[in-house]
Amino acid sequence: MTGMEETDGLSQDNPMDEFTKARLFSRQGGGEKRIKDQHKKGKLTARERIATLLDEGSFQELGSLATHQVTDFGMAEKRFPGDGVVTGIGRIDGRRVAVYAQDFTVLGGSFSQVQAQKINRVQDLALESGIPVIGLNDSGGARVQEGVRSLAAYGEVFARNVKASGVIPQISVIMGPCAGGAVYSPALTDFTIMVDGTSAMLLTGPGVVASVTGEKVSSQELGGSDVHNTRSGNAHFRTRSDTEALALVQRILGYLPSNTQEDAPVLPSDDPIDRSDDELNVAVPSDGQSAYSMRKVLETIFDRDSLLEVHREFAPNAIVAFARLGGRSVGIVANEPSFMSGVLDINSSDKISRFVRLCDTFSLPVVTFVDCPGYLPGVDQEYNGVIRHGAKIIYAYCECSAPKISVVTRKAIGGSYVALGSRQMGADVTLAWPTAQIAVMGPEGAAPLVNGRQIREAADQDAERQRFIEEYRKRFFNPYRAADIGPRSATDKGRQRCSQETRFVSSVRRPIMANFAWSLEMTLLGMGTVFIMLILLMFLLVGIGRLDARAIERQQRAEIGAESVPELPPISSQSDITKDELAAIAVAIVAYQKAQSEKSLSAPRAQESQVPSWESQWVTVGRYSQMRCTRR
Repeated sequence: MTGMEETDGLSQDNPMDEFTKARLFSRQGGGEKRIKDQHKKGKLTARERIATLLDEGSFQELGSLATHQVTDFGMAEKRFPGDGVVTGIGRIDGRRVAVYAQDFTVLGGSFSQVQAQKINRVQDLALESGIPVIGLNDSGGARVQEGVRSLAAYGEVFARNVKASGVIPQISVIMGPCAGGAVYSPALTDFTIMVDGTSAMLLTGPGVVASVTGEKVSSQELGGSDVHNTRSGNAHFRTRSDTEALALVQRILGYLPSNTQEDAPVLPSDDPIDRSDDELNVAVPSDGQSAYSMRKVLETIFDRDSLLEVHREFAPNAIVAFARLGGRSVGIVANEPSFMSGVLDINSSDKISRFVRLCDTFSLPVVTFVDCPGYLPGVDQEYNGVIRHGAKIIYAYCECSAPKISVVTRKAIGGSYVALGSRQMGADVTLAWPTAQIAVMGPEGAAPLVNGRQIREAADQDAERQRFIEEYRKRFFNPYRAADIGPRSATDKGRQRCSQETRFVSSVRRPIMANFAWSLEMTLLGMGTVFIMLILLMFLLVGIGRLDARAIERQQRAEIGAESVPELPPISSQSDITKDELAAIAVAIVAYQKAQSEKSLSAPRAQESQVPSWESQWVTVGRYSQMRCTRR
């Protein structure tokens, strides 16, 4: 039954009544029959999942009446309000979150252009508001009837996943089938949770695999929760039911801030900060060959019941987890000596590096517990790029600007000592158990390498080898030689180099006030530089102007001196001039000066600039005569 059929009998007289009925119909999803089928599979509906996840009464739905406009393949008769996805804003423990839940009862939850528009809207709102995004996936894949439009719609969601990465937490919960292009969005988010028995993630279904490769597998065998949690590592958690998965989402968010500009929630704690526990004195065996559980050590150190392990079943030789110290969230990286002696390999390297970068993104301190004999040797590891994957750990720790503490519980051999949070890699504090074993390599391998000739020449080679092994173990296989170089300046400089390269990147993850101070500092520095350059330019222009003025003045004076001046009759040394002649000369001089003065006043401004107003022609002629005399 379509939405149009359901609304044919709605009242036209009462608009509010019509609106209420339309909303009620949108909440029916694909109808009562399909809802019952969903429950028979052990699955909740989309609206039931949202109601379980969010605080009661906090959900504000967006786009509840949106429908597709496709008419091909009979789709005009298959229109449902909401178009198979429920989107909106709500709260978890009082904190705002954005959420979308695909509705499998509506056209199998198939992904459409309208679905993308609704999901994109809540993604944009989440990024603009700085709140987490939670996606509840239950879809058969792209809606084939819409053709390439549904594929293009996937791209819009992926782009927003990438844009929000490292800014706000993104959590995906796989609560049903998730096939084809739909699997890439969960892979781009921070955490992926799967439900046993009902969820699956796969690019191609069992039918396609059988037709191409001839392999016959079930959907669960190909992409079930067990596969992705233990072998591929595509999922981080798995639960037994929808309700348990939604509760896990709530718990994960409790360790994370809403965005990179905020701090993670701080919970009340009754665990004293200065608490000591004698159990730690015996938790780590002094014998390097005895196995022990690192999880028990972690549970003893951190707040009670606060340990939340991520990727527990994938690469179990390494542990990554959230925990609390005094109610504050921290990230934990540790080796698990009870599995493969805690060695590092390809999968554990990827697991550790990804988690360290996530902690760095959300400014969570990283506490590393080291008990590692080194990297796993073998042809398979070398061929598959253990060097490349191991380098990811180094990069993650060097890039991390969050506080870092490293604790060596027992073995820290070779490259594992350097990679797992050593001071040279930027650790703020490095601690060690009294029985820790820190060295370039193990005594069994070092003794023959260093003392090979003495061992070969000895009468009892086995006894001589053992003697050198014990000597190496006593002299070098302990934390005290490592402590000798701890406070050296070279270590601090190494830390400084790592910090300088990440200063710009880490600035976007600082608290708001720190960001403001840094921005103000950069602004003042830039403006100060500009003003200094402008002042220097002003002085330069003034100096050039003065030089030009002096040159012009010299040119004007030269032009005035070059003018033709009437020659005066020579003055006789004898006093043969009569009084009348002298009086006539005086009158002529005065008349001439007056005429020249009037001429000067009436001359154009260009000429005034050539002859200064305070100089008479008589003075000019006299100066010219003196200059001629000087030249001679």
